[in-house]
Amino acid sequence: MSKVAFVFPGQGSQQVGMGRELMAGHAAARAVFERADDALGEPLSRLILEGPESELRLTANTQPAILTVSIAYYEVLAAAGLKADLVAGHSLGEYSALVASGALRFEDAVRAVRARGAFMQEAVPPGVGAMAAVTRLAPEKVREVCEVCEQAAQGEVCAPANFNSPEQTVIAGHAAAVERAGELLKAAGARRVLPLPVSAPFHCSLMAPVQPRLREVLEGFSFQAPRVPVITNVEAAPNSDPGRIVELLVAQVTAPVRWVETVQRMVELGVSRVIEVGPGKVLSGLVRQTDKSIEAVACDDPEGLEKLLGTGG
Repeated sequence: MSKVAFVFPGQGSQQVGMGRELMAGHAAARAVFERADDALGEPLSRLILEGPESELRLTANTQPAILTVSIAYYEVLAAAGLKADLVAGHSLGEYSALVASGALRFEDAVRAVRARGAFMQEAVPPGVGAMAAVTRLAPEKVREVCEVCEQAAQGEVCAPANFNSPEQTVIAGHAAAVERAGELLKAAGARRVLPLPVSAPFHCSLMAPVQPRLREVLEGFSFQAPRVPVITNVEAAPNSDPGRIVELLVAQVTAPVRWVETVQRMVELGVSRVIEVGPGKVLSGLVRQTDKSIEAVACDDPEGLEKLLGTGG
């Protein structure tokens, strides 16, 4: 029997007003927004719905905001009887996946990613780090160029951060090293090397100071055995052991997001349909780029959501 996977987006999918129509039309979604406000002791929902965008873009706000909207969508789908056989999330989205699997309480997840975002923002001074998206160049070649750049940079970091699809790899590190790598990557045949408007160089060794601080936060929460397997970013393999969750989330901070392998693993496990649960349509697009045999759909607009709810999935 074919399987369904729910996937949850990460940072970059945010926009002011996300989830407004969902919240207006579904009590289950409104309840999630209220629980997020209560968990943080502040009106996160107002920031999500009204902005300002400059505040929503701050990593410490972006992460709990995207998680909240993602779980609001999940609760609406769950109330309609839609179920997943396994779940996964891109970076921050792994916390949403853990909530959906029953491994982590929503309130604890909101507090965890608020702390995670703040720690990430503080780890590297503004302007020191950078990220860039590389298109139409084999991931192996991107890794090779980054290694050459690091060797030549005498201590500066430049490494693959997100293996998003066979057509897109994101690199991260010191701003100067990333810029030099960009020139080498274009010379090697990349169609584009696009600097990303991010506040920190995520998923590289510059984020190492985050790890002990995040571990302390996560160890204050209780994790349960997931009801469905969670494919982790670090291993691109399903995990059902609650005792490994903290270690995997801590490792995730400096490890690349192995999204291509995650999609490939889904196919190996019998997944034929992927539903992107949360704001945006980035992941469903990446899934289609990776394996065109998978039906990938998003539910971030009224038409897409109503189609899912009307057909029972």
